[in-house]
Amino acid sequence: MPSSERNCDFVLAGNINLDFIPAFIASPGAEDSWSATLVPGKLIEVGPAVLSTGGSVANTGLALRRLGHTASLFARIADDDHGRAIRDLLDRQAPGASDHLILSASGSTSYTIVMSPPGMDRLFLHGPGVNDQFTDADVPLAPLSGCKIFHFGYPPVMRRMYAEQGRELEALFRKAKGAGAVTSLDMSKPDPQSTSGKVDWRTILERVLPFTDLFLPSFEEILFMLRRECYEDLERTHGCGNAAKGQTLGIVRELAGEMIAYGCAVAGIKLGDQGFYLRTASDTSRLAPLKSKLGLDDAEWTGRELLSPCFETAVAGTTGAGDCTIAGFLAGLARGQSPRQALTSAVAVGACSTEHPDATSGIPPWESVQRRIDAGWPRIVTASPGFDWRRDEEFGLWVGSLDGGFGAA
Repeated sequence: MPSSERNCDFVLAGNINLDFIPAFIASPGAEDSWSATLVPGKLIEVGPAVLSTGGSVANTGLALRRLGHTASLFARIADDDHGRAIRDLLDRQAPGASDHLILSASGSTSYTIVMSPPGMDRLFLHGPGVNDQFTDADVPLAPLSGCKIFHFGYPPVMRRMYAEQGRELEALFRKAKGAGAVTSLDMSKPDPQSTSGKVDWRTILERVLPFTDLFLPSFEEILFMLRRECYEDLERTHGCGNAAKGQTLGIVRELAGEMIAYGCAVAGIKLGDQGFYLRTASDTSRLAPLKSKLGLDDAEWTGRELLSPCFETAVAGTTGAGDCTIAGFLAGLARGQSPRQALTSAVAVGACSTEHPDATSGIPPWESVQRRIDAGWPRIVTASPGFDWRRDEEFGLWVGSLDGGFGAA
């Protein structure tokens, strides 16, 4: 392996798939819902389909490359048309991006049909394919030893990573931590009717989070895993797939507190169009890897609580926006940004992603993102989250009372 690849900024591993994204010609009526739209025998006329790479490895990895970072991508594909399409699409966007993909001897490449009509939440039809075969052994030690940050995404759609109470996932994160990398973990929401939806995710997180520096799920994902009854109550109230409509900062804070208690140093919760919430451990020693590996100021990063509203955009699609938000956050850390700066960069990159139908083609170079922020890019106006939050006017963020010094750094 060339030294340039051993010493890359990021190693990305986990889920990859081929996305089919049909363009919907007309917005559904106000009375429409998925239950009324997906009716046997009904014909829905659509426009041309966008064919793109998808999944955590492709979305976050390509976004990081577009931001100007080096990133090695480790994921499984099969020797089939979909696998060859993934290789071609990756290398067209970033030459050499497919170099570390692992070719499975059997099985089929993962794919997702993404249905995203204007005015309705997205719906995904996902075939996990050979992602189910991914194991700890698929990520070699050498690149982990040379990178700054190791990021893994979507264990709920990778059977070997959640089987046996997450034994393979724990082994992989132990290995990455032992190699000296800052470790980062993203999730996807399990299908409640699948095997993944029936495993004990709390136990898996208890095993893995002590070796996880950055844990970055969405509200729905972590609510499903830690508060299943609450998740189901919100779905009954707001409709299937709409639990996020019932999210409150009280619940978000409680979830983040549990995540920190299980061992992660930084808990980030993606809140969709409501922004991105960040909480960091109050124990300075837990933040030590961020200081030693990334050169971050541990005083700035210890005991923080921030909420960042989204930036205004003309939304063309939201597929992969969460993955690109994570890319912006990780890039901010790798570049030594403060919590406020990194959180701002996160939602800015996520916003850029939504300006194109696919996940990553709208991501410009890092310097362009920062210039747009500095030029006064408007944020979506949000009311005060509560009496114990205050506005940081310089960054347009909200600072919570759990923050060390209530707004210091």
